[in-house]
Amino acid sequence: MSTRKIRVLVAKPGLDGHDRGAKVIARALRDAGMEVIYTGLRQTPEMIAAAALQEDVDAVGVSILSGAHNTLCPRIVQLLRDKGMDNCLVLVGGIVPQEDVPKLKQQGVAEIFLPGTSTEDIIKFLHDNVKPRD
Repeated sequence: MSTRKIRVLVAKPGLDGHDRGAKVIARALRDAGMEVIYTGLRQTPEMIAAAALQEDVDAVGVSILSGAHNTLCPRIVQLLRDKGMDNCLVLVGGIVPQEDVPKLKQQGVAEIFLPGTSTEDIIKFLHDNVKPRD
């Protein structure tokens, strides 16, 4: 079994300037033994996909509170796939109406974590779903 740590990019797309939740998640993942790269605020989908490729991550966690999830998240998924990152999980955290969840999952988002989700649930999801690689 590989001893390689899970690598996660935590990203804040769009004009949403609220990053406290993203920083809490980034710290929890780091404390759970994962390698975490935080992009900072106001990233475009293209910037997020480029960083994910450069950092060779297993997952991209998108923190979004702006309501633009139906536009930004599918674009991030598509850009990652275009770069050959087919096994890179895309996770979304933040304000997402329940009626948008099935469509986002159909478009390639692996999981959506709504307000109140425990950090342990996110960590468990990553451990259970990141595919091992050399």
